[in-house]
Amino acid sequence: MARPSDLAMPPGADPVTLSRYLNRAHDAFVATGSTDSALRTLVQESWRRSVEGGLDPEQAVAQIRLDDAALSAIRDAHPLATAMPVIRRLLVESAADAGLLVAVSDAAGQLLWVEGSSALRTLAEGMHFLPGADWSETSAGTNAPGTALALDRPVQIFGPEHLARQVTPWSCSAAPIHDPDTGAVLGVLDLTGGDEVVTPQSLTLVRATVAAVEAELRIERLSPAPRATVTASGWSAPSLELLGGHGATLRHGATTTRLSLRHSEILLLLTESADGLTTAELGVALSDEEQASVTVRAEMSRLRAALGPLVLASRPYRLTSAVETDVAVVRADLAEGQLRRAVARYRGPVLPASTAPAVERLRHELHMHVRSRLLAGDDADALLSFADTAHGRDDVEVWQRVLSILPPTSPRHAQVVAHVAHLDAEMG
Repeated sequence: MARPSDLAMPPGADPVTLSRYLNRAHDAFVATGSTDSALRTLVQESWRRSVEGGLDPEQAVAQIRLDDAALSAIRDAHPLATAMPVIRRLLVESAADAGLLVAVSDAAGQLLWVEGSSALRTLAEGMHFLPGADWSETSAGTNAPGTALALDRPVQIFGPEHLARQVTPWSCSAAPIHDPDTGAVLGVLDLTGGDEVVTPQSLTLVRATVAAVEAELRIERLSPAPRATVTASGWSAPSLELLGGHGATLRHGATTTRLSLRHSEILLLLTESADGLTTAELGVALSDEEQASVTVRAEMSRLRAALGPLVLASRPYRLTSAVETDVAVVRADLAEGQLRRAVARYRGPVLPASTAPAVERLRHELHMHVRSRLLAGDDADALLSFADTAHGRDDVEVWQRVLSILPPTSPRHAQVVAHVAHLDAEMG
């Protein structure tokens, strides 16, 4: 259920009368800087944020930040790429028939996909409403995608509620999309067109599509299709998921096996060791206390039974087949510079319930690897996605880096300043 303040056109309102009032309020604000008290608070605050950031309402044009190559790379790596079929099925197809546009942005406000009516897309390109353009409030002023991102809530903007003059003929409804595991904002889903997109029904449709996207991402996380490693014979390597769960999940063909924590620890250590591990080495890796060799061998016997067709050789213990882990996939993303994809796949620490010394070391190393690459880069979307999660929520250095990247005019700047101050105070 939408809050009344979320709706740009309350039920029963006359769009012509409302548009005339908003045009007068818009002109008065541009001329004097004062806002009519009857104007929605959401709009008043957004207008002020925009002009305080230096935006010129008469001349502002959304900046095109991404060229074709950069746009393609970000799309390929973005976690919302896999949800686009859902968005197209639930929203884009009907929007195209209705002569409307559907846009999807990243967490920094950059439009990644703009689809729908071809005729309207051509018109919208005149105001830079196209893939690669920055529609955050800082770049484009008050608008549904940018303001929804600034407030982290669904937003409708009707015609002259837009601050930039060239955008005032348009209306839009938008809602943020959140990561189902971490709660981080992944981007915004927007419906753009004429007066018809600021009805309560339009906002409900956008929110329902967002809910479907988040559900699809959740299902994908529960049963992801592993990135297959195919050999010359066409055989796909099994995969092992170790991030964020109490135990590991082993997928091999059509078989899915949930492993105990101890078996998860052992299998992780074996996948990390190219030459295998002896009984003594496994004992040291699994516990600070001395492990009797008979205890280790008993666990290995039970693990061998749980592995099914996978072969566990001995002397030293080793897997005879390649097993791809989500830990290795995150490392590969980092090595390729795919920071957004790495953050999306880094769903949680390596086997967080494990107290095995070698697992704790691997957990720390992966976390620091992700963190250091983000701190060394300047990808605001990836860094914000990390900072907004449990991984980075209490990491003052991460938030300070966010602060160094975000311009002072960004709508999130004040929030970040306040959070950094809070973390500093907690640290004494």
